[in-house]
Amino acid sequence: MGLTNLIMGAFALIIIALLALKIVPSYLHSMQISHIFNEIVADPAMQDAPISAVEMSYRKRASINYIEDLKVEDIEIVREGGALSLSASYEVRIPLMGNVSLVLAFNPSSS
Repeated sequence: MGLTNLIMGAFALIIIALLALKIVPSYLHSMQISHIFNEIVADPAMQDAPISAVEMSYRKRASINYIEDLKVEDIEIVREGGALSLSASYEVRIPLMGNVSLVLAFNPSSS
């Protein structure tokens, strides 16, 4: 393998690593949001609580986990047959360079 191939391979690995460092936190936050939704739905105190209490519970849990991607206004809170369900749909824009951005769409839910 020549020096040129070695440099090109190293360059490709660096680009992939930099992309991963920008993308992975968004996926981790999406998983944390799903986990928060499941915790809220599993909490017996939240089953009969008003919508404002459910929203406050999400705010507190998201604040603890430093989640700023999803605001409480974007969460759909539904009660069907006494069962609580939370879902959301949001996008995260990750600037790559110049005017090039990567858009990731997430749909976490409690079910």
